[in-house]
Amino acid sequence: MPSPQTPSVPVLACAGVPIAALEMQQAVTWCIEQAHNLTANTTGFDVHLCNAYTLALADGDHEFRALLNRSSLNLADGTPVVWANRLLHSQANPPRTRVRGPSLFVNVLAAGQTNRIKHFLLGSTIETLDAMKIEISQRFPDALIVGTDSPPFRELNAAERTQQLERIKESGAQIVWVGLGTPKQDHEAAYLAENLPVVAIAVGAAFDFIAGTVAEAPQWMQNSGTEWLHRFSQEPGRLWQRYLVGGPAFIKAVITRREL
Repeated sequence: MPSPQTPSVPVLACAGVPIAALEMQQAVTWCIEQAHNLTANTTGFDVHLCNAYTLALADGDHEFRALLNRSSLNLADGTPVVWANRLLHSQANPPRTRVRGPSLFVNVLAAGQTNRIKHFLLGSTIETLDAMKIEISQRFPDALIVGTDSPPFRELNAAERTQQLERIKESGAQIVWVGLGTPKQDHEAAYLAENLPVVAIAVGAAFDFIAGTVAEAPQWMQNSGTEWLHRFSQEPGRLWQRYLVGGPAFIKAVITRREL
């Protein structure tokens, strides 16, 4: 399938990765417009929510960095990414706020009700997906969830890959939300966009937050750059490396990779 032309958006280099200089509402509009305009004979768009940990991983992984460099859209999900861009690119007047993944998810669901955008949820457990569908139906009664899939916690074989693509294609989904953890979800979003006419968005912890299986940080922590403390306190065994190792690695990458 031919690739659609990616709409031009201003980008800023952060740790060697192009980050779109978009506010939340601009990002929501971009996702909705691309989903609405895709046709059956084109490939799709991949969207990545980039925080400090994402960019620290990319700094040490050439393949992952290359994936983000050729992606359709990278958004500043982490407050440190916003701070870094405002420090390094002050003359460009970068956005002052981040595009938080879970907030993008609910805002796109809300905005997509008007023109009946069809959504597919890929990732997590069956129980979490069921809880998400209930929560979404209550909060966004006109949102169309046309399919879900909880893949096994391993790499899919060729037959399973084909079956997954067919399920998504047959659902008529325009946006596929991918919640598989970084960087697996980013590779999956890129793969889906290469093979289907969808907007594939790697959205991280949004599934657990919407389902209520993990409590979200208070709004003041989300806005102040301290949400990581809340998440770390909930899952220190799983997240210690992300924050205690990834943080310094991100700072190093910002300093050493000022160009794309």
